[in-house]
Amino acid sequence: MSTELDRTRPVWRQIAAAITGRITDGTYPPGTRVPSVVEIAAEWDVAASTAQKVLAHLKAEGVVRSEIGLGTFVADRPET
Repeated sequence: MSTELDRTRPVWRQIAAAITGRITDGTYPPGTRVPSVVEIAAEWDVAASTAQKVLAHLKAEGVVRSEIGLGTFVADRPET
């Protein structure tokens, strides 16, 4: 996946969409760890505060869950 960002639009939303896309396409299956703040910042060349905003948004949306001391993981999706 390309890590090119359109700097005329909110960068954190683009990164959140990219990570959500990776979850949807199975790159990050339910229960697996997603990139950390440091990893997101390095991959997309953004500030740590931007990376934190990405993870906070994904958590608020219920896409990921965090476990203190372990990391952030793809939330289990209920069966439909």
